[in-house]
Amino acid sequence: MKTDVLSVEGKKQGSIELPEQFSEEYRPDLIKRAVLAIQNHKRQPYGTMPEAGKRSSAKTSKRRRQYRGSYGKGISRVPRKVHSRNGAHFNWVGAFAPSTVGGYRSHPPKSWKNWDLKINDKERRKALRSAIAATALKEVVEARGHLSSHVPLVADNKVELISKTSEAVKMLENLGLREELERCMEKKIRAGKGKNRGRRYKVKKGVLLVVSGKCKLFDAAKNLPGVDIVIVSSLNAELLAPGYAPGRITIWSERAIERLAKERLFLR
Repeated sequence: MKTDVLSVEGKKQGSIELPEQFSEEYRPDLIKRAVLAIQNHKRQPYGTMPEAGKRSSAKTSKRRRQYRGSYGKGISRVPRKVHSRNGAHFNWVGAFAPSTVGGYRSHPPKSWKNWDLKINDKERRKALRSAIAATALKEVVEARGHLSSHVPLVADNKVELISKTSEAVKMLENLGLREELERCMEKKIRAGKGKNRGRRYKVKKGVLLVVSGKCKLFDAAKNLPGVDIVIVSSLNAELLAPGYAPGRITIWSERAIERLAKERLFLR
């Protein structure tokens, strides 16, 4: 399959043969499995403090004639701690047990729980190739909500030499992605407590830039909302299908396509 190569000004420079990774069968089920595996692998374990709710002395004897015992008081056998006393008469309050104020939780989250989801290597590579192929399917890209007239988008190698953010914005506009940039500029305040924890705004996912190696474009594009940049050998299913929805609008540099074909990435 051939596609046009566009310059940073948006003009046709020639054409290029897309490698066999773009001919992979479209498998949204495999892509979802691969993305969930990545997300679960990044999940940070959490749990309660082992002694939470258990740090109070709540030992009350149930034996007959035992000092401070609750035998014969007509009360249930809930662990209790002394609230007040008058001679040998004690007033207790429930403590320690899950049903009491300040007690421990019955089944709290455990920090040693393993959140990882397993996926076979062949399945993971096939899912990644399928996500790559989805970036060249116009109906899939449009179904995801992206706005572009060219699919797939391949830019010439000058795109990797861009060093200023203003030049990166101009390049994206020349490639017909002005509406995409404006869509990602819209801010939405997050629902819930996350807005108080350094993530007040939700940012939409926009353009993904795929380059052949470390270049100046990394510094130029890092401040653009919704725009991600990655080296072709470091691609994964989550970058190509955020939220396991395939068809992210992707700009490939010409050298990245050549490296994908020459090194046969993700095929073995």
